[in-house]
Amino acid sequence: MITGITGLRVRRAAAVAMTTGAMIATGALGAAPAQAVTKPTIVAKGGFVMNNGTGASLFTKAADTQRSTGSTTKIMTAKVVLSQSNLNLDSKVTIQKAYSDYIVANNASSARLIVGDKVTVRQLLYGLMLPSGCDAAYALADKFGSGSTRAARVKSFIGKMNSTAQSLGLTKTHFDSFDGIGNGSNYSTPRDLTKLASSAMKSSTFRTVVKTKSTKQKVTTKSGGYRYMNWDNTNTLLGSYSGAIGVKTGSGPEAKYCLVFAATRNGKTVIGTVLASSSVANRTSDAKKLMNYGFAR
Repeated sequence: MITGITGLRVRRAAAVAMTTGAMIATGALGAAPAQAVTKPTIVAKGGFVMNNGTGASLFTKAADTQRSTGSTTKIMTAKVVLSQSNLNLDSKVTIQKAYSDYIVANNASSARLIVGDKVTVRQLLYGLMLPSGCDAAYALADKFGSGSTRAARVKSFIGKMNSTAQSLGLTKTHFDSFDGIGNGSNYSTPRDLTKLASSAMKSSTFRTVVKTKSTKQKVTTKSGGYRYMNWDNTNTLLGSYSGAIGVKTGSGPEAKYCLVFAATRNGKTVIGTVLASSSVANRTSDAKKLMNYGFAR
């Protein structure tokens, strides 16, 4: 029989041993092994996600396979405009009949610009990125290309898009249109588009535009009066996914359904792309899965 001080010491030792064992069992003495994050399955044929701060790749699926990009092309359209030296965002562009004719001929997405109206470059960027206006894209290409004819200016602008792609190291990207309505040679990859978007997001104007859910813009009419243009963003992640900050939707017969996306949570920004998803709902679901995965990594 154990009694007195000796018994007390034995009981204390036993208690310490039991407590230590419990702590080890529960991981209290050290961080428990991180729970493995399951790599998501997406419908899109191609996908890529990276940490925007570090550039670290977080997810890839056919990330370097070239595909049609649809209106995600307009990220480059905006990038080229915002890269112009001495850019005046408040300079005005007169809307030409050629822009509206182009919309009709191609059954293209439109900012519903009205011939004769004078619209600022800043407003055209909203018309380009929110309702995905191909008329706004045409107006910007005509404004910022070089040449004595509209065709020459458009060709020049597309040339700037390709030279910008080269300067960014986007070796698997090529543009043959200002809006994604390609002529057989308009393509990129999930990785390249993500890198392009990451570069574009360095512009405060670009960030402001692409995170805007809707806007009401006052434009000058041909007669000198004014009208209001209302544009809603086609990117439904804004307002439906916590921390979403952009970037651009795309679709088309060849491109199917595309989405370049970005979100910030707790100081961490993930940015990525899905190409050739099967529907609007699936591209949105794909993007959410990839952002969730990116934040969990």
